[in-house]
Amino acid sequence: KSEWFTKLAEKMVLYSRGEFGFKGFYNKQIGHAPFEGFNLGGDGLMAYNLYGMETIALRGYTNGSLTPTNGGNMYDKFTMELRYLLSPNPNAAFYVLGFLEGGNAWNTMENYNPFNLHRSAGVGVRIFLPMFGKLGVDWGYGFDAIPGNPGASGSQFHFIIGQNI
Repeated sequence: KSEWFTKLAEKMVLYSRGEFGFKGFYNKQIGHAPFEGFNLGGDGLMAYNLYGMETIALRGYTNGSLTPTNGGNMYDKFTMELRYLLSPNPNAAFYVLGFLEGGNAWNTMENYNPFNLHRSAGVGVRIFLPMFGKLGVDWGYGFDAIPGNPGASGSQFHFIIGQNI
């Protein structure tokens, strides 16, 4: 994961983030284990999983909708957010944001294509309270249809509790 904050104006910041994940295996005849991997799509709140899957949020899509049916063994995700600070109060910092995101998950290296991304855009609000952490709500729109899952993209609301999407 790599992220950058670029100050554009007095209260405006551009947040850029890129991340990539890859799960390997030790024996080519056996291949990938059915446990662990990446679960891509949604708000990232679906963190508990019996199979040890790492949940990766991608707003504008339903939870886990971008994960291949036979497992997500690699993924990439790119985010750009334009944030505007409304209240710099350290007891309740409050800002609004607009975002663009793109990402995808694959099950094998042969299927990997870094330019085959599911894209989304949207707006949101965040408030940082020291006793709770970061809270917020986002509205995102997933532009790309998911084959076999017609309701996975389009207009989606996502709640943010503690995570830095």
